[in-house]
Amino acid sequence: MEVILLNDVDHLGYKHDRVAVKNGYGRNYLIPQGLAVIANAANLGKLDKLIAAEEAKEAAKVGDYKKMAEELDGKSINIAVKAGTSGKIFGSVTNIQVANALKDQLGLDIERKKISLPEEIKEIGEYKAIINFYNDITAEVDLNLKQD
Repeated sequence: MEVILLNDVDHLGYKHDRVAVKNGYGRNYLIPQGLAVIANAANLGKLDKLIAAEEAKEAAKVGDYKKMAEELDGKSINIAVKAGTSGKIFGSVTNIQVANALKDQLGLDIERKKISLPEEIKEIGEYKAIINFYNDITAEVDLNLKQD
């Protein structure tokens, strides 16, 4: 069964993706929960309109994105992590932790999928996170990992 996702679904896809799922999963979980619709001709036609409407909404937010990018550029946030004596952290730092730290320390609510980490963070130290707000509107934030 092929469905169109109406929301981001972990381990499956992002909003407006067309994905193939097993019949039972789509019929018994995704569709009743309002997470997806069947990918038929009518819904595919509506999908194009939905995507165009959301792109128009995003384009309207460009001014806000520029303001947030200027506010964030060059800022530094601290993230407390558990680490061993050699400085190697247990696990790794993800964009979810960065989004939570931005919300706690700077009061900015940024979607996790707009945050990218150029390298895998596995040790205590200083790193950079890149936030892609819109096509060419980005900001760089310094991450300071400290032992908890």
